[in-house]
Amino acid sequence: MNFLEIAQKRYAAKAYRNEKISEAKIKELAEILRLSPSSVNSQPWKFAIIGDEALKADLAAHSFFNEQKIKEASHLIVFFAYDDTAAFENHFKANQPQPVVDYYESVKAGDDEKAKAWFQKQVYLATGFFVAACGAEGIDATPMEGIDTAYYTEKLQVKGCKAVLAVAVGYHSEADGNHPSKTPKKRLPLEEVVEIR
Repeated sequence: MNFLEIAQKRYAAKAYRNEKISEAKIKELAEILRLSPSSVNSQPWKFAIIGDEALKADLAAHSFFNEQKIKEASHLIVFFAYDDTAAFENHFKANQPQPVVDYYESVKAGDDEKAKAWFQKQVYLATGFFVAACGAEGIDATPMEGIDTAYYTEKLQVKGCKAVLAVAVGYHSEADGNHPSKTPKKRLPLEEVVEIR
């Protein structure tokens, strides 16, 4: 299957069947997360892969309308951005050439909040990469901003980081009304969104 076919078939699952993703496949997904692209290879993130059912249910209870799908999904991946700019800069500046450090300083412009906003943009790059990879691996995925990020941050305690969003992963239920076989994928026409010059 080529990537266009994957893009045509991939969708955000709304219901999952209670089937676990294999440990080997979870390790592959972890490596895919590690290899995610970011501007100037900044990697201002961390990820938590939650498979423990009790912890997943606890987080699900703080996920608004996403509670049921998180409970049913095999795993929940939580995407974090650095919230401690000094902690990020310690490893970033030690591993990057000066022109790249200078670029980061221009993005930050002396304002930690600007740096944190840039960190979160990088997390979204990783999210898109990860969701596409799940499609290629035959794994259903549901990216979600509908979570209580403050609760997730406090509960998971990823040092120096703040939860941004989560992605439920697993295998869709045959009863999922959002599956393209039941609800065809809707996108704007090509000519409305893409200009080829």
